[in-house]
Amino acid sequence: MAVLSGLWPALLGIVLAAWLRGSGAQQSATVANPVPNPVPGSNPDLLPHFLVEPEDVYIVKNKPVLLVCKATPATQIFFKCNGEWVRQVDHVIERSTDGSSGLPSMEVRINVSRQQVEKVFGLEEFWCQCVAWSSSGTTKSQKAYIRIAYLRKNFEQEPLAKEVSLEQGIVLPCRPPEGIPPAEVEWLRNEDLVDPSMDPNVYITREHSLVVRQARLADTANYTCVAKNIVARRRSASAAVIVYVNGGWSTWTEWSVCSASCGRGWQKRSRSCTNPAPLNGGAFCEGQNVQKTACATLCPVDGSWSPWSKWSACGLDCTHWRSRECSDPAPRNGGEECQGTDLDTRNCTSDLCVHTASGPEDVALYVGLIAVAVCLLLLLLVLILVYCRKKEGLDSDVADSSILTSGFQPVSIKPSKADSPHLLTIQPDLSTTTTTYQGSLCPRQDGPSPKFQLTNGHLLSPLGSGRHTLHHSSPTSEAEDFVSRLSTQNYFRSLPRGTSNMAYGTFNFLGGRLMIPNTGISLLIPPDAIPRGKIYEIYLTLHKPEDVRLPLAGCQTLLSPIVSCGPPGVLLTRPVILTMDHCGEPSPESWSLRLKKQSCEGSWEDVLHLGEEAPCHLYYCQLEAGACYVFTEQLGRFALVGEALSVAAAKRLKLLLFAPVACTSLEYNIRVYCLHDTHDALKEVVQLEKQLGGQLIQEPRVLHFKDSYHNLRLSIHDVPSSLWKSKLLVSYQEIPFYHIWNGTQQYLHCTFTLERVSPSTSDLACKVWVWQVEGDGQSFNVNFNITKDTRFSELLVLESEGGVPALVGPSAFKIPFLIRQKIITSLDPPCSRGADWRTLAQKLHLDSHLSFFASKPSPTAMILNLWEARHFPNGNLSQLAAAVAGLGQPDAGLFTVSEAEC
Repeated sequence: MAVLSGLWPALLGIVLAAWLRGSGAQQSATVANPVPNPVPGSNPDLLPHFLVEPEDVYIVKNKPVLLVCKATPATQIFFKCNGEWVRQVDHVIERSTDGSSGLPSMEVRINVSRQQVEKVFGLEEFWCQCVAWSSSGTTKSQKAYIRIAYLRKNFEQEPLAKEVSLEQGIVLPCRPPEGIPPAEVEWLRNEDLVDPSMDPNVYITREHSLVVRQARLADTANYTCVAKNIVARRRSASAAVIVYVNGGWSTWTEWSVCSASCGRGWQKRSRSCTNPAPLNGGAFCEGQNVQKTACATLCPVDGSWSPWSKWSACGLDCTHWRSRECSDPAPRNGGEECQGTDLDTRNCTSDLCVHTASGPEDVALYVGLIAVAVCLLLLLLVLILVYCRKKEGLDSDVADSSILTSGFQPVSIKPSKADSPHLLTIQPDLSTTTTTYQGSLCPRQDGPSPKFQLTNGHLLSPLGSGRHTLHHSSPTSEAEDFVSRLSTQNYFRSLPRGTSNMAYGTFNFLGGRLMIPNTGISLLIPPDAIPRGKIYEIYLTLHKPEDVRLPLAGCQTLLSPIVSCGPPGVLLTRPVILTMDHCGEPSPESWSLRLKKQSCEGSWEDVLHLGEEAPCHLYYCQLEAGACYVFTEQLGRFALVGEALSVAAAKRLKLLLFAPVACTSLEYNIRVYCLHDTHDALKEVVQLEKQLGGQLIQEPRVLHFKDSYHNLRLSIHDVPSSLWKSKLLVSYQEIPFYHIWNGTQQYLHCTFTLERVSPSTSDLACKVWVWQVEGDGQSFNVNFNITKDTRFSELLVLESEGGVPALVGPSAFKIPFLIRQKIITSLDPPCSRGADWRTLAQKLHLDSHLSFFASKPSPTAMILNLWEARHFPNGNLSQLAAAVAGLGQPDAGLFTVSEAEC
């Protein structure tokens, strides 16, 4: 019985092998697996394991591929392709003994042709697998996939010829032909391989586009995209890239000498279009290369004597004299002086003269004349002193009606004494907390009356003895008058002729605040920033990017609005604080931030590199997540510019979806805006949509747009086809990267037009996707009724920030004036216990600016000014009071103001 059990597997193997040799028997899917014969000397307890397994392979053209399989211990090995056994006659078998283990091994090879793959499965996946037998059982190898390799001839997208200016970015797209395996892409520049590792100015994106960061003259060439795999190598059409240089004028030469040596003539100066010279078709310089101007050289005039004067009376020395002057004409313009003497003396007694000594009468006469001269001199000195004292009286301080006594609560003001007419006080109106100032304080010399005509106001400027009137007028007429005055100056010609993006007011040493409502832009003028005795008319203006040319170099981008405050050149004794929004994500590793200022000549210069500020500098900046606070002692035009240091640098974009309030036709438009995340950009779009009759249909979202050279894509999905039809002919719309990154184009948006199947359709449900290629993205789920749904309309209601654009005097500040002075007096001196301005800065999280505060005469005043700029009008004054009180000052009356001090 044991013998029969040993022979049974052998007999079964012989029968099965004979059956497999039959024609086509192995193709039947119902046949059992082949069973191998036992091999003498084999270990029946070992399963076969593979030494060589078949691997994935590509069929190139019509060449068959070879699959190899080797296992030990193995009595039989067969290939199985796509679930069916391969005929035994197609196997090439080699038997051997494994040298290390002494076990029998078997190696099997088969060929697979292109016809086999195409005949059975066309171009689908084709696989083969080995199955090995031993006396202990079977083992399967891994699957090897056989694919037919190919590479189509036509590129899906070829690079196009371009003409770019010097230092401009270049993007050459390339989408290789379809192929298996996928084609590798390389770029040729004039038949030379482009190697990004050797040239950091170029790189190849994952989508195979060639990017040149900043175009150079050497980048002018023919560029070819090459795609290759194991089948073939394809070349795209060459794209000619021309880097041109626009011409620039050299500096003007000095004016030539006047053509006429005497009288009217001409002089000229010239310049050349060589800085730089135009190259590769670049534009020639616009304007004239020669300027002429009239000149007049003064002709020399020789002097000539005037007629002699009459002879003088005969003197005690028996002589008289006469004189003349070289003034008929006088010599000028290099003319010669008169020749001869200007005084003629001769004897008036025909030399018959007796000299007598001077008597006492002459001495008395001389003494009297000297005494009179001394008296006149003393009288003149007295008059000068009286005048100076009266002028000093004009600058006497004025008490303000907003003084608060204790706990920051208002109290009444004590009236001035009758014997001090130069100190003016008015009773405060305790029913109101702020007073609007409209108009300016202008002196008018109407008469000698010493009285003053005052209207209800919160600010009294220092007044002289003449009559003064506080003028009030409508904002529109005064704005037109103010703009008309500014338009007469060359520097102000670019200011907008309107008041929606402009604020102005008249200020003195008490300071105040200007703000442009709903833009996040304001100007804080601290007390004593304007010298005492001076009155300035100051303006604040928001510019549209397309109205002001701000040149950006390299990877620089505009992060804030362009803001002007002025007039430039006025004298300031303390820094003012300019507040404006920005859309950058501040990070020292990703951004290099610079504050730019435009000079009166129109050129822009970097006045501050954030992070490298010098404490004694004229400019300083406190940068926060969405706003920056610029300390400046010089007014002018400012902008915050960022330069990306890595692809992680990102700008915040505000995404807004608008649609018509009323739909009278079958078409319905959804407008998607992509704006800088600043209040001023939001204000402009809201005002524009109000004019277009649009409404907000989704809550705004924020998208972080990275400096990766990838465009922004927008698409609409899941539109119910039974109710609506999208008229978009492509799968998505695209906003180029540079249109967003340059920041010079407003109202960037895309429109999706939908068409209703029926006029009765009013419900709309769809999805809008906005994303940057290989970057951040946002998805909007739109679901509303187009005829009556207005639930998002209240999200963008613009509210006025603090009321009026101009606040003058103490009403512009949260901290009462006298309490502010007490805090400054108490915290400015250094304290050994640390209860000084340094501790206050730490409590307010401003300790990173200690060096800047310390460089100013009053560090505490700088801290309080910054607190006012950051927290007006909604700052919590009680929290500030608690922070100051927590410093441990021993004077319990620090935060109270007595009636006498008012």
